Amino acid sequence: MKLEKVLSIVLWVLLGVSAVLIVSMMTNISENEADPTMGAWINTNLTWSYILLGVGAVLAIVFALYHTFTDKEAAKKGAMALVFAGVVLAISYVIASDAIPQFYGVDKFVAEGTLNATVSKWVGTTLYATYILLGLTILSIAGSAVFRIFK
Repeated sequence: MKLEKVLSIVLWVLLGVSAVLIVSMMTNISENEADPTMGAWINTNLTWSYILLGVGAVLAIVFALYHTFTDKEAAKKGAMALVFAGVVLAISYVIASDAIPQFYGVDKFVAEGTLNATVSKWVGTTLYATYILLGLTILSIAGSAVFRIFK
């Protein structure tokens, strides 16, 4: 049996199980919030959703790693992307300040411990990374238009 046929059968089975679970939950919904049957069906549907999400995430990672290790060009591009992301993160971290910003109500966050120098440094890092990536995006869009004119 071909792989496409097996995958098609698996997808139809997953769709069927999902449909049965949804229909069963919808038929057991009641106005009584303390109804244990309704709670059980909701929990069953949530568990099924978590299982599908987990399996989908694992498959996506496995196939991405498989593609990366079997295709040397994809491995080079992936490594270059990771190095680029690391450089942007490093530059952003160096530029960011660990000073706690002063705004109305900051004392509450400092007293709770949710805002400290480390948190402030990482917030600044992500903001600077966003600014750097936005600037590079604008430059690449403008640069491609200019290169197209001269080409």
